[in-house]
Amino acid sequence: MRLNTSDLSSMSKVLLVRFSSIGDIVLTTPVIRTLKAARPDWEIHYLTKPGYRDLLVHHPDLEQVHVLAENFGQTLQALRREDFTHIIDLHANLRSLRLKLGLRASSSTVRKYNWQKYRLVRTKRLRRPIPHIVSRYEDTLRPFGIAPAGNPLALYLPPGLETWAQETLAQAGFPGGRVPLAVVLGATHRTKRWLPEHFVTLLRRYQRPVLLLGGPDARAEADTLLSTLQLPIFDAVGQYGLLEAAALMKQARKVLTHDTGFMHIAAAFGLEVYSLWGSTVPALGMTPWQTPHVLLEGPDLPCRPCSKIGFDQCPEGHFRCMRELRPEQVLTALEQGIG
Repeated sequence: MRLNTSDLSSMSKVLLVRFSSIGDIVLTTPVIRTLKAARPDWEIHYLTKPGYRDLLVHHPDLEQVHVLAENFGQTLQALRREDFTHIIDLHANLRSLRLKLGLRASSSTVRKYNWQKYRLVRTKRLRRPIPHIVSRYEDTLRPFGIAPAGNPLALYLPPGLETWAQETLAQAGFPGGRVPLAVVLGATHRTKRWLPEHFVTLLRRYQRPVLLLGGPDARAEADTLLSTLQLPIFDAVGQYGLLEAAALMKQARKVLTHDTGFMHIAAAFGLEVYSLWGSTVPALGMTPWQTPHVLLEGPDLPCRPCSKIGFDQCPEGHFRCMRELRPEQVLTALEQGIG
């Protein structure tokens, strides 16, 4: 059901919907801030999957974070009792469509630009630029008469967690609980991952203390670095929860990361972000938002982008997009910094 603009004066209870994943949810946070600033009396709720609740539960502008149950019918029944006046669909898939039909509230939905992304992947050309995802999310507020504000991303940590992170790093020998560089290893899709040997070469030449971050899937890469490098390294790979890892990363001056959720968490903290791009490209509209950043890419290859999300292995078999993104190029960017 589309938004009935005649009901806007009485509208007071809004449900934002984004089920996953880490980066995508963090990228929706400007919508929360913009909506609350324009309509401070409205009650804002959010629906997501259980594994991502922590990203939102401490947000001061959210009345409640609801989680998707395994039984969709249970979720629908619980949300009907809330009597939402409007749904802002920031996921735009079949499940969110079922939700909108089941709740029978008026709604607005993000435009995904799937055809343009498909065209970019298949032809390597775009007739028009794909707007940044944050801009597309904020466009869902236009039916309310609310213009996009371009607010920064936000991730709110629970009280005391940042102090814990500083003390943990200080006890590990990092002065002041700070670290010059955080390196985020791993990514859901392997074609988004830089080569472990490139990380070794880079960090051996960079010669500064490093914080290693990543999930359990990055354990092999972390072990390679730890066994090879003679540097002060704090190894947090697969050893902390999401918010604990984020709090540790917040103590870094610079963050080197793939095109992953932690890239957007770093942006939410306003850190300097140096992002490594392989099978995906910045033109897909998912670059770091409202933070100092450098986009690091290899040579202009006729096969890039091969996907909008990545693959488990290079479709061409050569993986030149990451192999030819050289450590020297990344080192130069880190040494020069952002003015």
